Amino acid sequence: MLNTHPNTIEYVPAHNWERWRDDNQAVVIDVREPAEWASGTLPDSLTIPLTSLPTEASAMDRETPVLLVCATGVRSVTAAAWLASMGFGKVASMAGGIVALGYR
Repeated sequence: MLNTHPNTIEYVPAHNWERWRDDNQAVVIDVREPAEWASGTLPDSLTIPLTSLPTEASAMDRETPVLLVCATGVRSVTAAAWLASMGFGKVASMAGGIVALGYR
C-alpha cells in the first residue's frame, strides 16, 4: 500500500502538471526508457529511466518537490513510492501519464 511510508504521494491530473510544477517549484522526472523519449517528453523535464532512479536519487535534494511522469502512470507511481520511502518530502505522480496529454 502506498500510504505506508511517512510521506504521501499526490496524484496530479495530466492537464494540471504545469500548474503543479510551478506552484510547488518542482522538478519533473520522466521515468520512461530512452527509446520512449523519442516520442516526446514534457518541457524542461529530466529524463531518468526508472531503473536508474535509485542511483540518481542519491544525489538529489530531498526537499525539492518531484513530479514523476511515465507513459500511463504506472511506473511513475512506483517511482513516487520509492522516493517517498527514501525521505523525499513532496512527491507526485502524473495520473494517466503523457498518454493522457496525447503523446504516443
